[in-house]
Amino acid sequence: MTTPTPEVLVAPVVDAQPERRLHPMSWLFVLIQQLRQFIVPILVLFLFGRGDRNDLWGLVAICILGAISLWQYYTYRFRIGEDSLQIRSGMLQRSLRQIPFARIHNVALHQTLLHRIFGVAEVRLESAGGIKPEAEMRVLKYDDALALEALVRRQRGGAKPAVAGEVAFRTEADAGELLLTLTPADIVRVGLISNRGMVVLGGAFAALSQFNPDLLSDLARHWGRIVFGMVGTYGRGHEAMAMVTLALLFVIAIRTFSVVLAVLQYSGYRLEEHGRRLTLERGLLTRLRTSTPRKRIQSWTLREGMLHRFFRRRTLEVSTAVLDNGSHSQPRSLREVAPVATPERCEELIRHLMPEAQWPMPGWHPLHRLTAWRLFLPQCLLTAALGAAAFWKFGGLGLALVCLWLPWAAYLAWQNARHAGYAIDDRLIATRNGWWTRQWRFAEIHKLQAIRIGQSPLDRRLGTAMLLLDTAGGTAMAEPLRLRFVPEAEAFALHARLGREIARSALRW
Repeated sequence: MTTPTPEVLVAPVVDAQPERRLHPMSWLFVLIQQLRQFIVPILVLFLFGRGDRNDLWGLVAICILGAISLWQYYTYRFRIGEDSLQIRSGMLQRSLRQIPFARIHNVALHQTLLHRIFGVAEVRLESAGGIKPEAEMRVLKYDDALALEALVRRQRGGAKPAVAGEVAFRTEADAGELLLTLTPADIVRVGLISNRGMVVLGGAFAALSQFNPDLLSDLARHWGRIVFGMVGTYGRGHEAMAMVTLALLFVIAIRTFSVVLAVLQYSGYRLEEHGRRLTLERGLLTRLRTSTPRKRIQSWTLREGMLHRFFRRRTLEVSTAVLDNGSHSQPRSLREVAPVATPERCEELIRHLMPEAQWPMPGWHPLHRLTAWRLFLPQCLLTAALGAAAFWKFGGLGLALVCLWLPWAAYLAWQNARHAGYAIDDRLIATRNGWWTRQWRFAEIHKLQAIRIGQSPLDRRLGTAMLLLDTAGGTAMAEPLRLRFVPEAEAFALHARLGREIARSALRW
């Protein structure tokens, strides 16, 4: 990665600055993006055509998409003003957008391998709570993209606007403070802990099964014959050893795949602080660089699973005010502050980014005394349903095998209830849960947007309630911040206290 020189975008940042075009090769990346949307029907025309003139429609479609891409390049202009970015597009239907820098909360730079070959980047300017980006510039020269990111950072940080003849963008003063980087050993730990290989494999099977509904059954029969054929080559009494060996080989292959995915995603991971903004850069083939103000962080999540404890590590994640529509593996907004780090380093990062808050929080309150039974009840119902099916299919032996799960489920429920709780002070509200996989979630009280208290019929019967705490942004799949199984009197008292705190404080998100 080359360091941009001060000569990049040295024109003065004034409204009289001339309009600029995107990179000359931007039409190619627009064409590739459009081909992704129409690749299936085009391939159908090419591969399943009848050998007549109808096969030319695929070439016609590609030519039309290429003409549209060139049209967008020649009709797209942008101008960098003193406090805003102006974007002009369209020829027949013209559009002029003016985006104040104060409205831009996240700047994401995305580079695939093709982007890096041409030395360009895709830039997304996002606002708080927006489903779509305020502007998507596909593509800019990489140095220009970095300069635009630095300009937004300086303008939002309250820097004085540039005057004529002044170097407006990236200087030595823009160098940030390095907060976290990942070593190769840390990246391997991320792959082993996350097990993304299983997630990707499951998603691939789900997608392929849409084209062939019999895919899973055919694979099961095929691999079943292979596995039992291999087991049959062992001597009598060694079948169990063969099955265990094959299971271990499968686990090792999946974990190895997860490590490869982690290397591709987290190579070159750097978390830096530039004044009031956090900048994250990562990726081996596809590089992602995103910059978000610290104050846009809405909630925090600290995770610790069994493999985390084995490696003496934790994962620190955040939810920002920018809605993220990307996939979980490639989010565009800031999400993972520390994919893996020691518990001490995670706590240092929390205290550094929230200097006015106290973490770890003292004085954790336990949940309702019947929480263990509440957690155990769904397991009982599930075991009863599975036990009935096993008894109908296999008789008493099947029912006995299913019932062996109940003691372990009861122990898990007891441990989860024992480790669960909540804490609150003048600055933070936090909840913790889990024993096998532990999780702490917390947010600053002045970041809360809404508080909802709810009670199911069972809650009203047992004297418990649930508090749902809503913050800005996040993802549709993200777990909300909620306090479950809180004693009824405490829940209503918390609801009243948080309501008063929110009413008398300005919403800062």
